[in-house]
Amino acid sequence: MTVLAIEAVKNDGQKHKTEVTADSKDEAIKKIQEQGLRPTRIATQKGESQPRAVPGVEKAAKKKGGGLLMRGVTSNDIVTFTTQLSTLQDAGLPIVRSLRILEDQQKPGRFKEQLEEVADEVEQGSTLSEAMAKYPRSFDKLYISMVKAGEAGGVLDVILRRLAGFMEKSQKLRKKVKGALVYPIAVITVAIAILVVIMIFVVPAFEKMFQDIGQALPAPTQMLLSASQAMAWPNCLLIPVVPIVLIMIMKLIARTEPGEKALDAFKLRMPVFGNIIKKSSVARFCRTLGTLIASGVPILEALRIVKDAVGNVIIANAIEDVHSSIREGDTIADPLRASGIFDELLVNMIDVGEETGELDKMLMKIADNYEADVDVAVEGMSSLLEPLLIVGMGLIVGFIVISLFLPLVSIIENIG
Repeated sequence: MTVLAIEAVKNDGQKHKTEVTADSKDEAIKKIQEQGLRPTRIATQKGESQPRAVPGVEKAAKKKGGGLLMRGVTSNDIVTFTTQLSTLQDAGLPIVRSLRILEDQQKPGRFKEQLEEVADEVEQGSTLSEAMAKYPRSFDKLYISMVKAGEAGGVLDVILRRLAGFMEKSQKLRKKVKGALVYPIAVITVAIAILVVIMIFVVPAFEKMFQDIGQALPAPTQMLLSASQAMAWPNCLLIPVVPIVLIMIMKLIARTEPGEKALDAFKLRMPVFGNIIKKSSVARFCRTLGTLIASGVPILEALRIVKDAVGNVIIANAIEDVHSSIREGDTIADPLRASGIFDELLVNMIDVGEETGELDKMLMKIADNYEADVDVAVEGMSSLLEPLLIVGMGLIVGFIVISLFLPLVSIIENIG
């Protein structure tokens, strides 16, 4: 007979610890279940921790693994899960059963394991927000705060529905901005590849011919040949290395506080792109803050969450000023106006929202307006970049052609 330490869960979700004398772990499990308890962990009396595979409990322990090949958690996974969970909660299903249903629908991967462990935690008596908080990479502070507010107010289904709508709109905005950049990036990449091929393989053939002729070359031709020589083997290997090194340097600079501030300020002042970045950041600020306030999250806590979610240190500093202002009993509008980032119309609308007690609704309207402006700006940017890229490529190719044929024209004139 062996004395086993048992950790179990009662029907009401409370944890319970006891000791059982049995010949085997299976016998110990049977004795515990006869007492109306559900065992979650079994260990010897010496304290040797031995997780026990109990049906329906701690199944995640069997499935852990997969390493780098395991499917990660995407934003689409979170949006879809939130939408489906809000629907199941609205239908009146218990939260644990809803989580189990959604867990079964997931493809094998990290998110499926996380949902399984979240369901286990909730089944053992934890709240949904507490269980989700253990996975900050999947469920961020904004998500956890809204779920906690929904649990406190007994309106989890409403909060989840609101959260799903917020995430869908934010994701749509990000996709629109990223999608607008795909075409110009693809065109620039192909153009650079073509130019590199011309400079490495075509121009040197003309250079050899010009050397055989022994004639003085025009300045544009000399410039072109010098550029071709600079890109010859093995220097051509630096072409893909240079952008990678520049990106690494930018990331290192962004890790320092002054560097991050300077880069974010530069992003807001960039021609064409700066306006889009600014409007999308302000739209994210307004929609996030409005969603949190409408969900019952206190204004000071909501501002702390928004500060981390806005994605730009310049705007985050302005939000920090707003936080300090409210903590001292002042309004939101004044520090926003003083920052110089938010335009006067936005500040006045927020001021009116504070006065009427409908700040959340006003913030949502501002977010809708700014997102519409971002849509227009993105379409305008796409329309502007296409002809600019074509003209730029034409000028470069034209320069190469003229530079190569100027010596030939001189030769023909001399022969004539």
